[in-house]
This record gives sequence, structure tokens and C-alpha cells, in this order.
Amino acid sequence: MESRNARREFLAGMGALAAAASFPEVPRAARERLYPPVDLTYFETPIPPEPFELHQTKAGAESMNSPFRIAVINDEVGQDFGRSCEVIAREFGLEWIELRGMWNKNLLKLDAKEIAEARRILEKYKLRVTDIASPLFKVDWPGAPKSQFSPKGAQFNADFTYEQQDEVLERSIELAKVFQTDRVRCFDFWRLDDQTPYRAAMNEKLLAAAGVAGKKGVSLLLENEAACNTGTAAEAAKVLAGVKSASLMLNWDPGNAASRGEKAYPDGYALLPKERIGHCHCKDVAKKPDSKNYDWAPMGRGIIDWTGQFAALKRDGYHFAVSLETHWRGASTAEESTRQSWAGMKDELQNAGAL
Repeated sequence: MESRNARREFLAGMGALAAAASFPEVPRAARERLYPPVDLTYFETPIPPEPFELHQTKAGAESMNSPFRIAVINDEVGQDFGRSCEVIAREFGLEWIELRGMWNKNLLKLDAKEIAEARRILEKYKLRVTDIASPLFKVDWPGAPKSQFSPKGAQFNADFTYEQQDEVLERSIELAKVFQTDRVRCFDFWRLDDQTPYRAAMNEKLLAAAGVAGKKGVSLLLENEAACNTGTAAEAAKVLAGVKSASLMLNWDPGNAASRGEKAYPDGYALLPKERIGHCHCKDVAKKPDSKNYDWAPMGRGIIDWTGQFAALKRDGYHFAVSLETHWRGASTAEESTRQSWAGMKDELQNAGAL
């Protein structure tokens, strides 16, 4: 859908307005030189809010009744956005979806026509967006030794540099408004062998970004990612204590924590400030035979006590998203792998009294 010229202009313009130490607002005219322009007036009519407890019945699926926003990351099903929405809404019976990429493009690189088409599909299937799963700060920290976790190629079709993170933040906030959510996922840079000399500066960067987002009514969700500097609950608790902003919350990912050897539940979860958990990713892990390493597993077939975790979240008054991030690819296709993982997740939600 995007012309070659527009694509070249996008790639060439991404670095034009970089600012390494702070987050000045990028004027709209400048943003449109960096990204395909979006006519936000097209999306000014909000989706009417409804109480979390009320859930419409989906065609071909039973009604969901949960204290949580039960969701699936769309591209875990596949790159065909229409098909992903059909599976999530009509087969799984869900009302929420997390957006990361579609049509073999990262969400941040969609043009106006593609965004309008995505909105049309969401409206067709009556799906609401939990958050923008942005790649914000999934880059190397400048001046530090090169991280062993820094990938050689793009992850999830995201290939932005540190110098482009101001624009990534602005674009992510813009897309949050377009897709009518108030949450944007972020990270805290590829993992260093010793982050201590850089931690204070990283926290300042997170605080500045949260300030920008908060002024626009958006919260940042810091994901504990095994390949980033915050990988476990213990590390997340320290960062949250060091970044005192109501606009920075945690995207709690027990699977990522477990892959770093932490007992995510109950031990890791016990360390977290519950009022700052703003999102939860759901996937499972299994230990490799004769190894200290881990493989992804379908929900319910790994080592994480997800029934206990869901019950604890419910007990503690959590009411935001629990979003399936399959990752496991042991079935014939990504869609089938997600289907099997959703079956396990559904059982665990029911066992926890959360569905």
C-alpha cells in the first residue's frame, strides 16, 4: 500500500529530529516527514466506554466474564490482521486485542490507509485495543559496551536506532490516540553485563519519556524483558522505585522473568508494587533437558503457576489486560500454536475463578 518513494522518505527521515538526552515534543509537520501522515480528525469519535464487567457475546463463542481485559497480541496469530481479529473475536470470544504489527510491518510504520483499514477491521469484529506494543527503548544504551543481546537484524519489523527514540515515542503516543488506548509498551535497553554505571541515566530517560506521555494522557508500560536490563521482578521493583512517575507502570511478564531463572510466581510477584502493574503478558516456559536454559511452552504446559498468578491478580484488584503472547511455535502454524496456548490460558483463568 505504501509507495516506494514514501517508504524511502520514511526511512531517510527517521533520524532527522533525534535528540539523545531529552524528549522535546516533535511538531506535527515534522512528524509527517518522519512517518506516513495520519489524519487524526478521522478518529475523533471515541468508542463508547463500558464497565469492565460487561462483555458482549461474540458470534460463535461464549460470553466472557472476567475482571481482566483478556487479550491476544495480534501478530502472534499471524500477519493477516483481518484473520487474526477473526480468530481472536469469533473463535476465542474475546473483546480485547494488543497491537504490535501487521501485514509484515511494525505498527509504527503503517501509513494512513493501512491504519484506517486496521480501524475498520477492529470495528467489524468489535475489538478494543489494550495498548500499543511499541519497541520504544529496545535499543543499545549509548556509550556502553555492545550488548550480547543486541540483535543483528530487526525484531518484529522494528529497526529503529537510539537516535530515533524521540520520534518512536511521539509516534507511539499518536497511534495510542488513533486506536483509542491510553497505554504504550516500552523497554529499558538491551541488557548489559553490568548496568550499574548507566542505571541512573537510564532511569532519567524513562522518567523523561513518562513525563511526555503523561502530559498527553498516556501511560508507559515497562516490560520486564529477559534480553533487556529489566528482566525479572526483582529488577523491575528496583526500577519502579527509582522512577517515581505515575505515568510509568509495569508490563509484568512472568514468562520472561522465569526464563532468567526467577520463580516468577509467587516469589517474583511478591516483590512488585501491585498498584504499578498496568499490563500483564501471558506465556509459559519449560526447562530444557540437561540444561539451565528454557524454551517457550504453551500456557498450562510449562513451569509457571499461572492459576495462582491469575488468582493473585484478581485478589489484588488488578483489572487491566492479561494478554496472550504465545511465542511457543510447537504446533503446525503460529495460529495453531496460539490456539493451543489460548486453550491452556482459558483453563487456568477458569481454575483461578477469573473467567
